[in-house]
Amino acid sequence: MIHFLNNLFAGCNSDYKSSRYVIFGVPYDATTTFRPGTREGPRAIREMSYNFETYMPSIGLNLGDLSITDLGDIDTGVLPDDMVRDVSEVTGDIIRDGKIPVMLGGEHSITAGAVRAVMPDCYLVCDAHLDLRDEFRGTKNNHGCTTHRVIDEGIKDIIIVGARSGTQEQFELARSLMLFTADEIQKRGMKQVLEDILDAIGKKRVYLSIDADVIDCCLTPGVGTPEPFGLAPQDIRDLIAAVAPRAVAFDYVEVSPFDNGQTAMVAAQMVREFIAAHAKSSIKN
Repeated sequence: MIHFLNNLFAGCNSDYKSSRYVIFGVPYDATTTFRPGTREGPRAIREMSYNFETYMPSIGLNLGDLSITDLGDIDTGVLPDDMVRDVSEVTGDIIRDGKIPVMLGGEHSITAGAVRAVMPDCYLVCDAHLDLRDEFRGTKNNHGCTTHRVIDEGIKDIIIVGARSGTQEQFELARSLMLFTADEIQKRGMKQVLEDILDAIGKKRVYLSIDADVIDCCLTPGVGTPEPFGLAPQDIRDLIAAVAPRAVAFDYVEVSPFDNGQTAMVAAQMVREFIAAHAKSSIKN
C-alpha cells in the first residue's frame, strides 16, 4: 500500500471517535510584543514530528499503538477575545467527549480559552515569564496576561515553574501562588522541586502548559520573547513525565520557528513525551 504524507502530527492514524488524545493547533500571534512568528509554530512542530521513531524507549511504549487524532488548526479570528472563545469551544467539545486535548501554539494567550473549558483543579505552567499582567497593550487576553486570566477563572491552585522575568508587582503576586524560579530550580535541582510539586498536586486534575521560552534561549532560540539563564530540555522532560499522569489537558506554546528547527524539534518530542507518559499511566491503572 502506498502511504501519503500530510501536515498532521506524525502517528495520528485514528479517527476522532476512537481517539483518546486529540491534537489541534492554534496558529495565532496577534498580541505578540517582541518577535512575531508563533503562528507558524503548529506547522513547524508537526513537520518535526516526522523525525522520530514511534517507539519511546524511555517509557517502553509505541505511540503507533495509541489512539491519537489531529484535527488540524483552528481557523480563528484576529481579535484576542474571539480567539479565546473559539479555543474554549473546541477544547470544551473535546473534554465533554472524554478525550485529552493536546494544543499546539501559537502564542500563550491561547491557553486562557482552553483553561476556561477544562476548569482544572490545578494549573501548572512552565514559562520564563510570569504572565500576570491584568491588561497589556489594550487587551486582557494578551500573551503576557495568561496566568492572570487563569486566576480570573477561579483556579486557585497555580504553580509557576522556570520564571525569570516579570515586573516587581508580578513577582509579588506570584509569591502568593506557588512559584519555582529558574534560579531556584538550578540551585535545588528539578528532582527535588518535582517532589514539592507532586505533593501540592496530589490527586487534583491538572492543566499542564509549557511555554517554549522556559528553556534557555541559547538552546532553543526559536521563541518570540527569549530569555537567557533558563531550564534545560531534560528538566521539562522530567516534569512532563512526572505530571502527565495527573493531567487532563496539555499545551505547548510560543514556538516561533525562525531558528534551525531545534525549538520545534524539542516541542514535537515533548508532545510525544506527554502522550506516552499519560498513556503509560492509564495502562497501569
